Amino acid sequence: MSNYDFNAIGKVYESTYEYTWKDVILYNLGIGAQAEDLPFVYERNPGGLKVIPSFALIASKGGANLGKVGKNIEYTKIVHGEQLIRIVKPLPANGKITRKGKLSHIYDKGSGAVFISEIKGYSESGEHLFDMEMTHFYIGGGRFGGDRGPKSEILNPPEGRIPDFSISYKTTMNQAVLYRLNGDFNPLHIDPKFAQRGGYKKPILHGLCTFGFATRAILSNLCEGDVTRFKEFKARFANVVYPGETLTTEGWKVNGKYIIQTKTENEIVVINNAYATVE
Repeated sequence: MSNYDFNAIGKVYESTYEYTWKDVILYNLGIGAQAEDLPFVYERNPGGLKVIPSFALIASKGGANLGKVGKNIEYTKIVHGEQLIRIVKPLPANGKITRKGKLSHIYDKGSGAVFISEIKGYSESGEHLFDMEMTHFYIGGGRFGGDRGPKSEILNPPEGRIPDFSISYKTTMNQAVLYRLNGDFNPLHIDPKFAQRGGYKKPILHGLCTFGFATRAILSNLCEGDVTRFKEFKARFANVVYPGETLTTEGWKVNGKYIIQTKTENEIVVINNAYATVE
């Protein structure tokens, strides 16, 4: 007998997120934008302030309403496994976004449960802005007799081929301290004692911050900084990043999309099974 509320699957919960240009710049800085990246850090930029596409993660935060998944859930055992963003129209530099989120699946993987949630974002005028899909793994929450779900598509870089692009960004020692101001206040990312209790040598970088760094790499290399060309990015979180490490994101064009991989200077792959599509 599981603790999950399967009646919650498919129910749509509507909420709003309101933000200003300051929130946009804070996010852009949190994922490594620099002073020379003027369109992303200056609200009076002649062409307007640009919103890095992964800001949709901030705009959708809490919209999935995982609190409805069931009773007696130990949320400290839930880890973010995969993330997809699909941009329908670039996000405005300020405004109010309506999120329509739902829990779409609960799968039984034996060693744990997998929660799939979806969020759609709309502007104040009703324009469809983005789609979001998140996969969370609940450690120890499996073996309740449920559907195992589909197998994930395996996306590996083509063997023997150099990447079509490669760019490295160094995170700062304060990267997690800055990024947490976007709303993720988990002490795992700032409190050394808490991190050690979790099995880490020191506080780790937010996974979605790493995702943001990879988004910047895709935007810079494949879209020439043009946010209207960025369409989709899906990634699996493969390992942790410590603030101060250098992240190298690479991409290989295969069948019209780019296979993406991000690794540290120690060759530890932190984002894999990933792809991006651009115009």
